[in-house]
Amino acid sequence: MQPFELSLAEASRAVRARELSPVELTASVLARISAVEGRLGAYVTVAADAALAAAARAEREISGSGPRGPLHGIPMALKDLIDAEGMPTTASSHVRTGHVAERDSRVAERLGTAGAVLLGKTHTHEFAYGLTTPQTNNAWDHSRVAGGSSGGSAVAVAAGGATFAMGTDTGGSIRVPAALNGVVGLKPTYGLVPRTGVTSLSWSLDHVGPLARTVQDVGLVLSATAGHDPRDPASVSGPTLDRFPGSDLREGDLRGGDLRGLKVGVPRNHYFDRVTPEVEESVRDAIERLAELGAQLVDVEIPMARYIQAVQWGLMVPEATAYHERSLRATPDLYAADVRILLEAGELTSAGDYLRAQRARTMMRDAWARMFDGIDVLAAPTVPMTAAEAGQEAVEWADGTTEAVSDSYVRLCAPANITGVPALTLPVGHDHAGLPIGMQLMARPFHDATVLRVGRAYEESVAGAGRLAPLAA
Repeated sequence: MQPFELSLAEASRAVRARELSPVELTASVLARISAVEGRLGAYVTVAADAALAAAARAEREISGSGPRGPLHGIPMALKDLIDAEGMPTTASSHVRTGHVAERDSRVAERLGTAGAVLLGKTHTHEFAYGLTTPQTNNAWDHSRVAGGSSGGSAVAVAAGGATFAMGTDTGGSIRVPAALNGVVGLKPTYGLVPRTGVTSLSWSLDHVGPLARTVQDVGLVLSATAGHDPRDPASVSGPTLDRFPGSDLREGDLRGGDLRGLKVGVPRNHYFDRVTPEVEESVRDAIERLAELGAQLVDVEIPMARYIQAVQWGLMVPEATAYHERSLRATPDLYAADVRILLEAGELTSAGDYLRAQRARTMMRDAWARMFDGIDVLAAPTVPMTAAEAGQEAVEWADGTTEAVSDSYVRLCAPANITGVPALTLPVGHDHAGLPIGMQLMARPFHDATVLRVGRAYEESVAGAGRLAPLAA
C-alpha cells in the first residue's frame, strides 16, 4: 500500500509511530495528484512547494517535541471558498480572478495549529451556487458529475489526492458530492464550526465541514475545527460536541460498537419518495444493519415535508443575491450563465416572501425538535439517485414526473440546512453501474458525535470502508 492510500487515522498512526514521515506522505499524495488530476480536475491550485516545506516543518516538530495531535503532518485540501493566507480564493469564478487571501480563515487557522499540511484549493461550483461542479469529473466514472458544490474536495479525497478536505454545505454541498463519490461527509450543527474567512452563499444556511475516507477521519477533523469564534455571528458559544461512552475524538478513539438502546427513525414520507430502486434497497439494507447492531427502528413522519424546497429556495436565493449585489451590477458578464440567472432571480424576491420563508423555517425547526423527542437518529438516503451524466439536466421518475437534477440532489439534503441539525453521509452500496450510494444520518443539534457513533458502528460492521475510487486507481 502506498502512503496516499492510507486513511487519515491510518496515516496518523504511522506518523506517530515514526513508520512514515510527513514528507513521504505529502510527496506520495502530490504524486497522486499529478497522476490523476488531468482526468479529474479536482484542484484550482496545488501549492506543492509550500506543502512539502510545511511537511518538513511538521517532521522536525514531531521528531523534536512529538505530534500536536492526530492531524499533525497530514496533507489536506480546502474548498476554494475558504481563505488561506497568501493563496488565491477564486470561488471557481472569473469574478474573483486575482483575489488573494490576506489572512487565514478560522478553519484554516485551526487546521494549521493542529499541524495539518495544506496541499491547495479544490474546485467548487461557482460561488457554491450549484450541485454539479462542472469543472470536476466524478472519481468513479469520469463521464458523470462530481456533485457539488464541494465537488473538488470530494473527488480529491475519493481519488487519493488529499487525505481529507474541507467543504461547505448550504443545501447539501458537502453531502451530495460525498455520496456521489463514495466518501464520508459531515455537515455539522449550524454554528459549531466557524465560517469566518469563508465566502458565503447564504449566511443563514451555510455550514463548513469535513470530507474524508472514513467516519473515524471525519471525527478527527471535526474535533480540530469545532468551537466558538466571536468573529462569526452564527458561532455558538454554549454547547459543543456531545459525548458518548468509549469515545475520544481528539485522540481518534471513535468506536461505534453495539447500538443497543438507540432509536433510529425511519421516515415514512419524503425521504423515500422518488428515489431509484437501487438507492432505496441499499439504504434500507443499511438501516436493517443498524437494527442488527442493536438499534430500535421507529417509523417517523417528516413534518412540513411539502414546504422543504420552497423554504430552502426562499431563504437561499435572496440571501445569495444580497451578498453578490455589488459585483452582480458591476461585472454581470463574469458570472457563469446558470449562477447569473439565479442571482438575478433573487432580485425579484419580495421582502414578504423572504420573511414568510423565515417564519416557516422557525416552525420547521420546532417540528423537527419534537420529532427528535422520540428518536436519537434519523436514517435516510442522502440523494435520490447516483451520479448523473455530465450535461444531464433532468431526471424522469417512475411516477411520470420530471425533476431538474439540481432539485433532485438538494431535495433530501435541504432539511438539515433549514433546521441546522448535524447530518452525516457515508457509503452503503453501489448501483448496477458500480456508482456509490450514500446513507444520511441526522440528529438533534449538537449531537454530532451521536451521528458519528452510529456511522462508525455501521462502518465497522461492513467490509471495504475507506477504499479509493477504483476508476481513479
